[in-house]
Amino acid sequence: MLAQITLQHSDEGTLRGLASWLRQESELRGAVALSGDLGSEDLGPGYELLTVALGSGGAITVLTASLKTWLSQPRRSDVRVKIDVPNGRTVEIDAKRVHTSEVDDLIRSAFESEGPQS
Repeated sequence: MLAQITLQHSDEGTLRGLASWLRQESELRGAVALSGDLGSEDLGPGYELLTVALGSGGAITVLTASLKTWLSQPRRSDVRVKIDVPNGRTVEIDAKRVHTSEVDDLIRSAFESEGPQS
């Protein structure tokens, strides 16, 4: 399963910082990739998207805990995290407006499979 993470209201350095943060987790090492905007007219691609490959086991739990801790860090800009997963669910978390105790439930809700429709 691939989780795509984008940051809104931030700069490229913030996305690189998040990638570096997640790569410190042994369960996520080698599973985190930055993707660029290849249509950019800049000297090189600007990174816009972070992709995390999540296997079975505790990788989702590790990602959730790591994002929760990262979001609780003080920063100068107002960061909004958007997580898209293959099941079609999307979660958006505004770092300045969501209490860290709510982050677990928000992130986990993105990874829940859709139940049978009645």
